[in-house]
Amino acid sequence: MTQSLPRLRLGTRGSPLALWQAHAVRDALLKAHGWDEEAVEIQVIRTTGDAITDRALSQAGGKGLFTKEIEEALLERRIDLAVHSAKDMATKLPDGLHLVGYLPRADVRDALILREGWSLAGLKPGAKVGTASLRREAQLRRLRPDLEVSLLRGNVQTRLAKVESGEFDATLLALAGLTRLGMADKASEVLNTADFLPAVGQGAVAIESRRRDLAVDSLLVPILCPPTGLALRVERAFLAELDGSCRTPIAGHAQIHGDEIRFRGAVLSPDGKHYYEVVRHGPVNRALELGIAAGREMRALVPPDLLPA
Repeated sequence: MTQSLPRLRLGTRGSPLALWQAHAVRDALLKAHGWDEEAVEIQVIRTTGDAITDRALSQAGGKGLFTKEIEEALLERRIDLAVHSAKDMATKLPDGLHLVGYLPRADVRDALILREGWSLAGLKPGAKVGTASLRREAQLRRLRPDLEVSLLRGNVQTRLAKVESGEFDATLLALAGLTRLGMADKASEVLNTADFLPAVGQGAVAIESRRRDLAVDSLLVPILCPPTGLALRVERAFLAELDGSCRTPIAGHAQIHGDEIRFRGAVLSPDGKHYYEVVRHGPVNRALELGIAAGREMRALVPPDLLPA
């Protein structure tokens, strides 16, 4: 008698980029285990973050808005795995859930999309730039205080359309997302991390499961990327120490070089006038400690009114 194939139910948001991520996880599982296509089912789950389009996430509840309903489905065993953009993940997950790991990370940089021209420096004074990210807004204001920065929510295609129509002169998107959607050519300029640090987790696809669900977690081992996991351990520990919740502009990026981790993190005032940075490096087997130490150093640097108590 032929043994039936394992069947995994994978939960995701329904945006084109979220679906790309879910299919990337599904395809990696099929290839790693030699399964037929029917072995992994993708379920689209609408989240609170998808429903709110008229205000910034910081005004609507912060991180977790793009994960809440998916995590509920995971806890209720309606799905077996959840796939997210790592930068959407809250630092504290619901009881009973954990991040198993990540696919190999893509380019972490932000891309500037312009209606006219090719660079941030070339934008005319007063140009209208759309973004929903406090981190991007603060860094824009730091580099170009003469620009008008306004709220722009929606998926990648929506934001690109608003620039093309002339409603905005520019917007910022993750280069990883554009590349995954086959739209890297839409980037007018890719911003150097020396001047424009990415969000914690940017470029990484996170896979979440139920704690102690060893049967499911063991199936994921062949597709996970350990170096990405180490980098995200540092970045998320840094963010957790600062209680990052979308209400403070926070950036962070860890890189693995052989047996060493190098990390750079930043906190800005919302208007971009004040900028605080920490740099740390250490052995890969101390990733968690490095992130915690960087967060504590940053908290000591930053005025109390800029971070949650």
